[in-house]
Amino acid sequence: MSRILVTGSSGSIGTRLCESFLENNIDFIGLDLKKNKWNKEVNNRTVISDLRTYDFARKLPKEVDTVIHLAANSRVNDLILDPSLALENFVTLFNILEYSRKSNVSKFLFSSSREVYGNVSSSNAIESQVDLNLCESPYSASKLGGEALIQSYKKCFNLDFIIFRFSNVYGMYDKSNRVIPVFLELCKLNKKLVVYGKEKILDFVYIDDVIYSILSSIEKFDDVKNDVFNVAYGEGTTLVHLANVIKSETNSETEIIIEENRTGEVMKFVGDISKSNQKLSYSPQVSLEQGIIKAVQWYSIN
Repeated sequence: MSRILVTGSSGSIGTRLCESFLENNIDFIGLDLKKNKWNKEVNNRTVISDLRTYDFARKLPKEVDTVIHLAANSRVNDLILDPSLALENFVTLFNILEYSRKSNVSKFLFSSSREVYGNVSSSNAIESQVDLNLCESPYSASKLGGEALIQSYKKCFNLDFIIFRFSNVYGMYDKSNRVIPVFLELCKLNKKLVVYGKEKILDFVYIDDVIYSILSSIEKFDDVKNDVFNVAYGEGTTLVHLANVIKSETNSETEIIIEENRTGEVMKFVGDISKSNQKLSYSPQVSLEQGIIKAVQWYSIN
């Protein structure tokens, strides 16, 4: 029987993915720096260890068939303030790839990001449009470099892979300084809410749609392996509109302030999801308005 290793299993996507594994009786092990505070059963299957040093491998069994690497420093502005966090992304990926090589892992799934496109000029970014000249930040560089490293492990060591370029995932299990949790907290407290970029447009995808894409890729792995997929909703939303939707759903009196876009942040991204639809049967079910209602409900009790 195959066993799946999920790095970053205490994070938002990791927690939700592991819950899906539990629901579907899929054997897995979690790996994270922190305990999982959201789900006791997921926590019981989580190995606490540090991917930044290869010592983590001593705590893991060799009998792992699939690795899903979600662990990363993922806040763009954090990595601009401290670029060494981008180096950590490279190191942790290298270490888990080495574990995979030495343990004869046959399937490697990687969470990349829509940040790899930078400020792409087309209305809907397709997977082939990545351009190094559009790299905007150390975070996007760490994901671009990560994708290249994975490609090299396929060519040199025949490690089959799937790369997901996730786009602004939201919904639950996230108390970070990502835009939606921050907006929700500020609206809840009726504090001033700052939008960086009046014309900034991003593509937000609800977490359960993301989980579907991962589960589908595992099921279809042999047919879709060694490829890259956008995982987005496929429609853009201005941050101003997002702020107003959250303000409305929380019945908040917060004041929305608009300032200039911050250094290193992408001004516009909408993902083309046609390849994901065709090969992964991926068709996101939760609109932004529906997703915000679900998120507001979750954050109101957590």
